[in-house]
Amino acid sequence: MTTVPLLPRVDETYVDENRVSEILPGQDFGSRVELALAATNHLFNTRNSTRYVAQVLQGVNAVATKMDRTTRPFTGVEPAEMKARIGAVDLDQPLPDTAAALEELETVYLRDAIYFHDAKYAAHLNCPVVIPALVGEAILSAVNSSMDTWDQSAGATMIERRLIDWTAERLQLGAAADGVFTSGGSQSNLQALLIARNHAVAGLRQEPVNAGLRLPALLEKLRIFTSADSHFSIQKSVSMLGMGFDAVISVPCAADHKMDPAALAEAMAETHDAGLVPMAVVATAGTTDFGSVDPLADLAALARAYGAWFHVDAAYGGGLMASGRYRHLLDGTRLADSVTVDFHKTFFQPVSSSALLVRDRAMLQHVTYYADYLNPESAALAEIPNQVDKSIQTTRRFDALKLWLTLRIMGADAIGALFDEAIDLAARVGSALAADDDFELAAAPQLSTLVFRYRPRVSGALSGAELTDAGLTDAHGRLSEDAADTLNPAIRAAVFASGQAVVAGTKVASRHYLKFTLLNAEATLEDISAIIELLRRTGAQLLASDSASPSTSEVSA
Repeated sequence: MTTVPLLPRVDETYVDENRVSEILPGQDFGSRVELALAATNHLFNTRNSTRYVAQVLQGVNAVATKMDRTTRPFTGVEPAEMKARIGAVDLDQPLPDTAAALEELETVYLRDAIYFHDAKYAAHLNCPVVIPALVGEAILSAVNSSMDTWDQSAGATMIERRLIDWTAERLQLGAAADGVFTSGGSQSNLQALLIARNHAVAGLRQEPVNAGLRLPALLEKLRIFTSADSHFSIQKSVSMLGMGFDAVISVPCAADHKMDPAALAEAMAETHDAGLVPMAVVATAGTTDFGSVDPLADLAALARAYGAWFHVDAAYGGGLMASGRYRHLLDGTRLADSVTVDFHKTFFQPVSSSALLVRDRAMLQHVTYYADYLNPESAALAEIPNQVDKSIQTTRRFDALKLWLTLRIMGADAIGALFDEAIDLAARVGSALAADDDFELAAAPQLSTLVFRYRPRVSGALSGAELTDAGLTDAHGRLSEDAADTLNPAIRAAVFASGQAVVAGTKVASRHYLKFTLLNAEATLEDISAIIELLRRTGAQLLASDSASPSTSEVSA
């Protein structure tokens, strides 16, 4: 469609080369007007739609070409090199055109990015993303809806609300459930605990003994219970909410890294008997390290017995709601007062895409604030659907569109099948590690993570007794705990620097371990076995060549 330009066109190359570099603060008004007119050529509107398509396609082609030519998840570039390379860019001198900017982007970003689609990426909860979600990303960025008020989002508001209803239905939270999209699991957990805090404080204010007390005094009594393996955002959120880190009571886990209900019962009883208030129990459906799903029904019953809020952090395990084989693991979420779900983990969505669900939509009023210039109370009374009434964010992206298009193009069953493949792969890798005498598996896999370490039997120029005396082996000839604590982080760092694979690290009982997080449905047992062999080979080389310790340098695996 041909349109009449609203402003005269100024050639982009001409302005960039002959005007931008010459115009300085204080120059004549006319030159600034000319620059502003030229800048309008970069605004996304009807007049510039052709330019928009051409330039976006250049960017898409640059990424697709780079992915086709990338053969490993990382280049191994050092932080100092990247800092120097990016620091050398003069941000006050624009480049001639989009092609030049993309060429520069290859050296400052694309070449050294971490590529999560690569089968040798097995570190954190970063998923390969599905193409329908990328289509959604392009659309939502261009239209740029802001999800705070109806008069900024209209149809986007209703799409988000429908997806919240769909998620609540999948989690069996009931007809009164509601929620809102967030930036990620940490924000979802923060909002859940803010609601739980305000709900508890509202109850405390009903007691005559608390009459006249300000919020800080009431917060002194509140305690939150979560497992020793729960996400750090629980402690961080509680601190941000004014209760301090020590308001979180860490509950021991059983051998399978699930919260121990008996330990929770004891901790809640002690807290209650001390005159304190059990404010909330936070269960985890998919711990970051072990993928453990806490015994949700048992924990919900204990929370209910003390009148405590029951929150389920299903940031990782939320994808089970679409699973064809493991959906039963989420059964207890139907008992939750609130649930966190990260779609950008196990729904294969680009960052960011998360949601907080609540069983009773009235609880969202605990985070509602009205502003006459944005969402006046009169709008709520008129039932105008302003999403900011439910959110701790104001301006917010239409991230729900990515999930909407994913469901409309692929369907939930297809997404669940991708997660199921990752879980099944983790089980096969776990069996292989358990049978490998050079490695120790910390626990059997439960979702798609595996925690393990390289701890081989060691032989070398020294005798077995001398190796033991030197602290390198235990009585069984296996690498000692202390030596393994030094070696495994070094293996991880060396492999990362090589760029051949990316694995994570963690601690179990204060000991260093390696970790696989598997979310790539196209990764095979052979792909992960190749990483295991790389870890073994790197560990053996480090043992053989460690010049930092005279004793270790004589040892080979």
